[in-house]
Amino acid sequence: MKSTNSDKIFIRDLLVNCIIGTNPDERVNKQDVVLNIVVETDLSVAGISDNLKDALDYFVLKNKVVKHLEQSKYFLLEKMAESVAEICLNEAQVAAVEVTIDKPAALENTKSVAVQIYRKV
Repeated sequence: MKSTNSDKIFIRDLLVNCIIGTNPDERVNKQDVVLNIVVETDLSVAGISDNLKDALDYFVLKNKVVKHLEQSKYFLLEKMAESVAEICLNEAQVAAVEVTIDKPAALENTKSVAVQIYRKV
């Protein structure tokens, strides 16, 4: 059961090398994307018990996201963000998630291009 508490776990600046883009070279050559994920979950039980079984295991969640993206071949950042949100929302403790994905090599003379989505159960 999802709680009404709105505590947050942040996974910041997660670098993943994957296929992303619509140009022919992007369909063959992997490139870096940078993810920032904010998961809304109830931290109160784990905060009292100090026991991992009462917590969202963010190590496991991060590994699921990385494994998925390293094997993916998305054309659009929008689709990639939706897939990451879905992975997060499949965790029983997660009530909502905000996903930001930066693509540093997207445009010349810019630090990056990014998309950001917010999804909830």
